This record gives sequence, structure tokens and C-alpha cells, in this order.
Amino acid sequence: MQPAPAEPVSVLIADDQRLVRTGFRVILDSEPGINVVGEAANGVEAVDLARSRQPDVVLMDIRMPLLDGLEATRRVLATSASRVLILTTFDSDEYVYEALRAGASGFLLKDAPADQLITAVRCVAAGDALIDPSVTRRLIARFARSLQPAATPAAAASLTARELDVLRLIARGRSNTEIAAELVIEESTVKTHVGRVLMKLSLRDRVQAVVFAYETGLVVADPGGSLRMNIP
Repeated sequence: MQPAPAEPVSVLIADDQRLVRTGFRVILDSEPGINVVGEAANGVEAVDLARSRQPDVVLMDIRMPLLDGLEATRRVLATSASRVLILTTFDSDEYVYEALRAGASGFLLKDAPADQLITAVRCVAAGDALIDPSVTRRLIARFARSLQPAATPAAAASLTARELDVLRLIARGRSNTEIAAELVIEESTVKTHVGRVLMKLSLRDRVQAVVFAYETGLVVADPGGSLRMNIP
């Protein structure tokens, strides 16, 4: 488990199911260095509470009344410095990809173990993006197959062959440790490559890199669900 930061991480829980909110609150409030500052039962409440309480992280369900989590994510990110962690039920949320495009920092399964929830909150609060490899291939690849690739930005041509390799593996949900092992390079070198990819493409984080890779066609999903890299 990651050590608690010097300042408590403030969290807003947005879900229309009371039992889900209560379960997450119990887990998070019992963890040193994490403080739940509010609960929202719908998207409108989530936006209002994010504006007024400025939590570090918003746990955002996609399917909520009055305002769905997709539009709520857009509004939260437009009006606060909070980062959004999407809650999904694995197969049923076809809007996950759109939520990532809207700027969410990742997604988490609703039935994730307590330690994964805590790690996810700390990860997103620290400014990192969370892409769980176990759901990346089934959610991202599934919905990316329906996209019509956009024109590849000129900036992509500035990526080196190694940076393209790293982008491909990011799009598959690989961690820096896994990328280092697959490419047989040091993890510190991977971090450098990731930073350069984000800088060259003017992307905020790894999640945006995944979206970029699919939307531009640099990474495409085969009909069978596997991924392949298109090298320009």
C-alpha cells in the first residue's frame, strides 16, 4: 500500500446507489490520509459539490439520474481542479470511452477490492492516470473498433520508433514496469519516453495518450479484440 501523502486526499463520491456510496465511504474514511468530503446521488449534485468543495478526486458513476456521469465529468473538469475517476460495472458501461475522452483520469470497477480503490484514489490524486489492464482491452478496444480514425496530427511524426513502441504499450494498458520488461529497458528510461510522448503530443496524461492512439488510428483493434500498431 502506498504511504499516505502529507496532505489528506479529499474525495467526493458520486453514485445513485446509497449502498455503493456508503461502502466506498467506509473504506476510504478508514484509510489514513484520505477524507471523504461529500456524497452525490446524481450528476447535478456531483457538479455542485465539486464546485463548492473542490475535492482532489471525484469517484464518478456513469449512469446517474438528472445528469449522467459523462456530462457531469465535463462540467466538473471545466469548473474545478478536481480529477475524475470513473466507476464502471465492467461490461455494461458503453460510455467509458467517452468519459475518458472528456478528460477523466481513468476508471475503476465498482466491485474492486478495497486496496485497489485506495490505490486508485491515491494514484489519481497524485496526478497519474489509472488504466487497469484487465479492463482496457475489453472496454477501450471494444469501443475503439467503432471509431473512424481521424487524421494523424503532424506531431505524431516527431515520435521516435521507441516512443511509438511505448505509446503502443500504453494503449494496451501496460504499466511502466511492464513496458520496461517487454522492451528490455530500465524503468527510468520508460518514464523518460512517456514524458516525451506526452510532451510531443501535448497530452495531459496516459489516459489521453490511450485515447489519442485509438482516435488517430496509430493503434487499432482487430475484430478478434487484439491490438495492432499502425506505423506511419
